[in-house]
Amino acid sequence: MKVPFLDLAAQQAEIAEEVLPVWERLFATAGFIGGEQVDAFECEYAEFIGVGHCVGVGNGTDALELALRAVGVSPGDEVIVPVNTFIATAEAASRVGAVPVFVDVDPDHLLIDPAAVEAAITPRTRAIIPVHLYGQTAPMKELVAIAKRHGLFIVEDAAQSQGASSSVGRAGAIGHVAATSFYPGKNLGAAGDAGAVLTDDPAIAERVRNLGAHGSSVKYVHDRVGVNSRLDAVQAAVLRAKLRRLDSWNAARRGGAARYSEQLAQVPGVRVPTVRPGNEDVWHLYVVQVDERARVLAELTAAGIGAAIHYPTPLHLTAAYAGLGYRQGQFPVAEAAGDRILSLPMFPHLTPDLQAMVVAALTTATTARGTGR
Repeated sequence: MKVPFLDLAAQQAEIAEEVLPVWERLFATAGFIGGEQVDAFECEYAEFIGVGHCVGVGNGTDALELALRAVGVSPGDEVIVPVNTFIATAEAASRVGAVPVFVDVDPDHLLIDPAAVEAAITPRTRAIIPVHLYGQTAPMKELVAIAKRHGLFIVEDAAQSQGASSSVGRAGAIGHVAATSFYPGKNLGAAGDAGAVLTDDPAIAERVRNLGAHGSSVKYVHDRVGVNSRLDAVQAAVLRAKLRRLDSWNAARRGGAARYSEQLAQVPGVRVPTVRPGNEDVWHLYVVQVDERARVLAELTAAGIGAAIHYPTPLHLTAAYAGLGYRQGQFPVAEAAGDRILSLPMFPHLTPDLQAMVVAALTTATTARGTGR
């Protein structure tokens, strides 16, 4: 018996009877762009997050780019980005012509370090992108205070945090604007690519919607140069069905994380993740740290355990950003973690029996350290 890293088929099976009739109606009417399903999802997700506006777009990277453009980030501006994140966070800044300025993360949670953010601010800094990584909210209280002191925008990267919260609010509803991804593997995932921008500011929402429709609010009247990035009705139907289950699915993830942490707490060579005070984590990923990560991962794979790595190379060491001039050793926390992080299977339908198999295999792999296996 194998343990998959992620079981999307189980999610799809749970919603199939609800979604397939909606899809049949959409195909019968050819109502694929906009329409009732998209409008309803935008309203429902805005209410779920606790913001006034949700604008569906084509994917999470577009959401970040459009959010940055909507708050006025322009070519030559600087945007502060944690170095431990998926490259899309930095790509969005690059796509608007801004310069991503990388900062390190804290050693306990691997989230953006507010002290590093403050130290990185220059007269060219325009925005901060906190990433709610692995399913828990970044230190927003501190970041909001920093942003206010320096007159900066906060653009939340909420792609991994649908339903997460902190002492100062729900992820996606704390900054000026937030971007999220509905890539199939997210806590709230579509059946393909999709994303959204969230904000309480109606002017920002209007600009995002305009930019995502070729800079047009009225057909063939183009106010600005935009892009083509819209949420389609087929994906919206899937997202509506999954949104109705998201709270229970997130609760199941929290239960799974608690079981992992309890069973792995005494396993030699395994460092379990921790939750920041005041946070409610939704455990998009359950990321441990281990020594001899390559060997441990190979042994887990051989045992049929679908482990993974998120993310092996801090952004400043990627070839894509070599031109920015960063060097090895500049962000020691993220670099040290990059060699040790390991994501274990985590999904709502993960059973205690499957988790026991993961724990047993990981225990065997980590206690074999130094045996030459």
